[in-house]
Amino acid sequence: MASFAYKGRESSGSLVDGTIDASDAVTAAKMLMTRNIVPVDIKALTSKASKKEVSSDLGLFVPQVSIDDLVNFARQMYSLAKAGIPIIRAVAGLSNTNSKRMRLALTDVIEQLERGRNLSSALAQHPKIFNQLFVSVVHVGENTGQLDAAFKQLAEYLQREQETRKQIKAATRYPMFVVFALVAALIVMNIFVIPVFAGMFEKFDAELPGMTLFLIGMSDFFITKWWVLIIIIIVCFFITRRYLDTKQGRYKWDKLKLEIPLVGSIIERSLLGRFARSFSMMLKAGVPLTTALNLVADAVSNSYMSKAIIDMRQRIEKGEGLSRVALASGLFTPLVMQMINVGEETGRVDELLQEVAEFYEREVEYDLKSLTSKIEPILIAIVAAMVLVLALGIFTPMWDMMSVVQGK
Repeated sequence: MASFAYKGRESSGSLVDGTIDASDAVTAAKMLMTRNIVPVDIKALTSKASKKEVSSDLGLFVPQVSIDDLVNFARQMYSLAKAGIPIIRAVAGLSNTNSKRMRLALTDVIEQLERGRNLSSALAQHPKIFNQLFVSVVHVGENTGQLDAAFKQLAEYLQREQETRKQIKAATRYPMFVVFALVAALIVMNIFVIPVFAGMFEKFDAELPGMTLFLIGMSDFFITKWWVLIIIIIVCFFITRRYLDTKQGRYKWDKLKLEIPLVGSIIERSLLGRFARSFSMMLKAGVPLTTALNLVADAVSNSYMSKAIIDMRQRIEKGEGLSRVALASGLFTPLVMQMINVGEETGRVDELLQEVAEFYEREVEYDLKSLTSKIEPILIAIVAAMVLVLALGIFTPMWDMMSVVQGK
């Protein structure tokens, strides 16, 4: 959709000017006529002149729009649309938010709505805030006259995403704390504890075992070559990040995440739950099957699974059924495949996909609650290994020296 600068006269005869978004100049003229403005001059604006950035120039220190902000926006838009409040007035009321990025984006959306652009097109100008899935559901809601239902579906979808993220944070809080404590203990031990024992061993001029020599060498490296360690960490970080930014690197990493012991199956089922819920929402909103699969492939945020979903879409375009391509993808369990088969036979694919989503989400919720108890033995084993190394490296030579002293 292009932008046009116009000059025209109102019914009172006064001269007005401004900008309007339309597919072409003829459509722009018709839109002005509906506003009781007789166009005098219409000129297409260049892409640089019409382009407007509002939320990307705020810098790194301004917080990004959170999922909480999107949930509140979708829920409040549902209430306002259901009550029959005009769209511009509804968005204007919601633009007074604590999030600066959201506030500026909604202010720009209001300006675009006043120039004649529809809501979905206005939201699409801010892809970092409103993703393609969000915009598509709003677009379908506008075309079917069910904008309130579209925002209700989005609110429920985003709220479920929010709850899943909170569960993941709660499940990983304890393991992360333990890992941080172990790293801190390792640093303190190498900087303050081991050097004291090393000095004592040096005074006795005792023959030290290999484990003790290893600990003393590691401590000396920490103290004298700490800058080398920092450089190695930074270089590894940037190399890894650059590799993950490539298409091949992201694909391999996303596939590897699904194979990690203990958490890989949880991540996989969480992604499948997101796929089923977003796919169900798109079908319920009236989005065509192949278009819905394209949007869902982006929604899962996993390149490995996205490729499998795109393959499903391509096979459906060749004439194969949903249940057949779902089975060939290898993503779903036999129980889920039965539900998809029944949904395709009865024409209730969206309803049964929602059941599939709830099935996966219940499993993920249960596994997340028990994740801490599964990780605890591993953490205890790591702590025990550290204590064993410390005991063998520090106390063994001390016992040897005591035996020598007592023998004398």
